[in-house]
Amino acid sequence: MTVGRPGAGTAPHAPAASPEPSTSLDEGTSPGAGEAPRAGAVGRVRRAEALGAAPARHRIIVRGIVQGVGFRPFVHGLATELGLAGHVSNTGEGVVAEVEGPPGVLHRFGARLRAEAPPLAVVEAVDGQDIEVTGGTGFTILPSRTGGPARTLVAPDAATCDACLAELTDPADRRYRHPFVTCTHCGPRFTIVRALPYDRAQTTMADFPMCPRCAAEYADPADRRFHAQPVACHDCGPRLRLLAHGPDGPAGPPRPLPGDPVAGARRLLAEGAIVAVKGLGGYHLVCDAQDDRAVAELRRRKARGDKPFALMVRQLADVEGLVELGAEERALLTGSVRPIVLLRRRPGGPAPGAPAVSDHVAPGCPDLGLMLPYTPLHHLLFGLPGDPQGPRLLVMTSGNVSGDPLVTDDADALVRLTHLADAWLAHDRAIQVPCDDSVVRISDGAPLYVRRSRGCAPYPVPLPVPVRPALATGGDLKTVLCLGEGHRAWLSAHIGDMDDLATQLAFERAAEHLATLTGVRPRLLATDRHPGYRTGQWAHRHTRGRPLVRVQHHHAHIASTMAEHGLDGSRPVIGVAFDGTGYGDDGAVWGGEVLLADYAGYRRFAQLGYVPQPGGDGAVRRPYRMALAHLHAAGLPWTPDLPPVAACPPDELQLLARQLERNLNCAPTSSMGRLFDAVSSLAGICHHAGYEAQAAAALEAAARAAGDDRGPGYTFGLRTGTPGDGGAALVADPAPVLAAVIEDVRAGTGPAPVAARFHAAVARLVRRCCGLARERTGLSTVALTGGVFVNTLLAETAARMLRQDGFTVLRHRLVPPNDGGLALGQLLVAARRRGA
Repeated sequence: MTVGRPGAGTAPHAPAASPEPSTSLDEGTSPGAGEAPRAGAVGRVRRAEALGAAPARHRIIVRGIVQGVGFRPFVHGLATELGLAGHVSNTGEGVVAEVEGPPGVLHRFGARLRAEAPPLAVVEAVDGQDIEVTGGTGFTILPSRTGGPARTLVAPDAATCDACLAELTDPADRRYRHPFVTCTHCGPRFTIVRALPYDRAQTTMADFPMCPRCAAEYADPADRRFHAQPVACHDCGPRLRLLAHGPDGPAGPPRPLPGDPVAGARRLLAEGAIVAVKGLGGYHLVCDAQDDRAVAELRRRKARGDKPFALMVRQLADVEGLVELGAEERALLTGSVRPIVLLRRRPGGPAPGAPAVSDHVAPGCPDLGLMLPYTPLHHLLFGLPGDPQGPRLLVMTSGNVSGDPLVTDDADALVRLTHLADAWLAHDRAIQVPCDDSVVRISDGAPLYVRRSRGCAPYPVPLPVPVRPALATGGDLKTVLCLGEGHRAWLSAHIGDMDDLATQLAFERAAEHLATLTGVRPRLLATDRHPGYRTGQWAHRHTRGRPLVRVQHHHAHIASTMAEHGLDGSRPVIGVAFDGTGYGDDGAVWGGEVLLADYAGYRRFAQLGYVPQPGGDGAVRRPYRMALAHLHAAGLPWTPDLPPVAACPPDELQLLARQLERNLNCAPTSSMGRLFDAVSSLAGICHHAGYEAQAAAALEAAARAAGDDRGPGYTFGLRTGTPGDGGAALVADPAPVLAAVIEDVRAGTGPAPVAARFHAAVARLVRRCCGLARERTGLSTVALTGGVFVNTLLAETAARMLRQDGFTVLRHRLVPPNDGGLALGQLLVAARRRGA
C-alpha cells in the first residue's frame, strides 16, 4: 500500500473494499473494474439490443469521494460518449445521475462508472433503480441540490498535478506563475469546504467570482476545469501580498512591500529572514535550511529545544543526496498526499553536489523529515528557470508558538507570529479548516503514520461492525477526534495538545465542521477515563442528555488496531500496548500493558512492574529522574559513576532520594515509555528531554548505530502477579535489565551496544508474554500499539519474532499507533458497550 495518488476507485489510505452494499444498475450489481457482467445479464442485453429494445432510464447514486474530484464532468463525458440522455448533480448523498438509453448501453455505463473514475475519486457504492422513461436528448449538469443529510465524502487536499505544474511553468500559458493554479485533479478540497454539496458557493472560493475566461472553462465539458470549484487565474484571484516589519521591528505594524510578493519572499529567505508563509491548511514558518544563523534563530524564537524541523526540498534529486531512499519512500514523497517522510540520513553525510543541511535543523537526530512542494506557491518560492537563485532547502515548521494551534487567519498571524517572523507571505483565500502536514515513515515496507492530517483527513476509515452515531474525543496529546456512524469513522485533522484555550477552541470548531461535512449527529460520546483530560471535561460538558462512555486508554489503542484491520471483535486479541502514560483501572499510570481484549472488554494479562514516577511530568522532561527512580525500585545503588547520578544536581539528588523514600508525589507507573527514558539516561545518551520522546528516539538512533551487536543479551524477570499489581497475571521486572546495563556501562561498553541490547530485550519480552498468553488462552493474533511502537526498530523486531512463532501480527497502517489513533478505538469500544 502506498500513500501516493490512488488509482481509479481505490482509496489512498484504506482498503478499497467497502461494507456498504451496492444495488442493481441493471440486473444485479454492476461490475467494477476488472469484473465481467454475469453471463445471463449479457445474454439478455444482447438479445434486447438485437430486437431493438425500448430505451430504459436509471437513477444512479454514487457514494464515496465523488465531489470535488471532477466526478460530474466525468459522468457528463461518459454519458455523452455513449449517446445517453439525462443529467447529473451533487447532493448531500453523493453524485446523483439519471441516464436514459438502450439497456445494454446503460449497463456499460454502469460498469465504466467504477472502472474509469477520476484519479482522486473513491467509489464506495453505486446504487441504481429503474425509473420512468422521459425522452429527450442531450446530457446536462444540473445545479447542486442542498438540504437533507450529508452522506458523501469530501476529498483531502491533493498536491499540484503534472498538468497544472506544466501550466505554472509555461510562459505562454495564461496561468504562468499563478500561485493558485488547480484543476479537478489537484489542489485544495477539505481545507476550503464550508458545507456540502461541494460547490464553489460552499467553499472559501465563493469570495472570488470567476472571470469570463475561467467561467468559460468551468462550463466547457471538454476542458480539464469543467466544474472544478477552485478554478482561478491571475484575473479573478486569489492574490498574494508580502508584508514585513518596519524600522521599529515587532514593536510597529507590518508594512506591505512593493513588487512581486513571491520574488520578494525568495529574496528575504536568501538573505536569512524567517518568513511566515500561508499554505493550504495554515501558516508555515520558513527559512533557508542551509543557513546556520537563520535556523538557529528560528529555533530560539520558537523555544523549540532540539526538536527536529521538517524540510521542504526543491526536487527529488536533492532528497536522494541527503537520505537513504527506497521505492516506498519515493512513492510517499511524490504522491498526491505529499506528507513529511521520516528518512534515515545517508551514512557519511550528503552525497557530492547535494545541499548541506544546517546542524541546527535536526541536532543529534539520524533522521530527516522531508517533503516535496505540494502547492504552486511552494514551487514558485523555490523559483522557476531564470529566477534569481533561492534556497534549495527550506525549513517548513508549523506557524505557531510551540504548544499553540496552527495559525490560519491573516490578522491573527500578524499578531501571534509577530515575534517569530520577519515577514509574511499571505493571500486572501480563507482557510476553513486548520490542517498540519501529515508525518509518515516506512516500516516493514508499508506506511506508518506518526501524524495523520493534510492529504488524509477527512478520508474515513471503514469499520468492520456498524456503530450508531457517536463522537469520540481522543486524548489530550496529539488530539484527533472521531465521528462515526454505520460502517464509517471520520477522523479530524491533527488538532494538537489540549494545553491552552486556543487549542480547546480549535477542537470545538473541528467537531462542528466534521459534523457539518459528514451529517453525523452523535447520540453517544466517548472519551478517555483520565479525570483530568480536557477532552473528557469537554465531553462531560457537552453530553446534553446523551450517554458518555469512558474508555480505558490502552483498551482504546488495541481496539483502534483491531478496527483498522477489519476485526469484528468476535474473538479477542493479545494486545501489546506500550506508551508513555494512560490512566489505569487502579489509578496508576499504565503504559507497559499486555491486554486480552476485544471491543466489549479486556483483561490485564501482563504489565511492566510498577516504579514510582517522581514529580509527574518533571520526570518526563528529565529522564535522569526516571533512571534514578528505576534504580531505587530495583534496589540498585546510586553510585557517582552512573551517568544519571552525575547528571542530577547534588541538591536535587538529595531531595529526590527523600521523595522516593517517603513516596511523596510519586505515582506508580508501568510505563514502557518511561523505561526507555531511564535506559537512555543510564546509557549516557539523553538526560534532558526538550520535546516528547526525545530520550527514547535518541535511544533508538543509538541502537541502530550498533549494527549487528553480538554481545550478551539482557533479560527481564517475569513473575506471577499479586493483588497489588492491578490485576495482571504476569509482571515483567526490569531490575535484571537495569543491572546488566549498569554492568556494561561500568565496563566501558558504548551507548550504541547498550541501546541495541535493550531493544532486543524488550522485543523478547513481547515474544515471551505473547507466547504465555497463547498457551493459556489459545489466542494467536497480536496487536502492537501505543506510541512506543512508533519506534520502528522495536516494532519490526518484535513483529518478526512473533511471526516466526506463528502469530498473526497487527500493526497500524491507517491511523497512528500513538494517541492520534486513540479516538477510533474509543468509538468502537463505546459503540459495543452501548449495544450499537
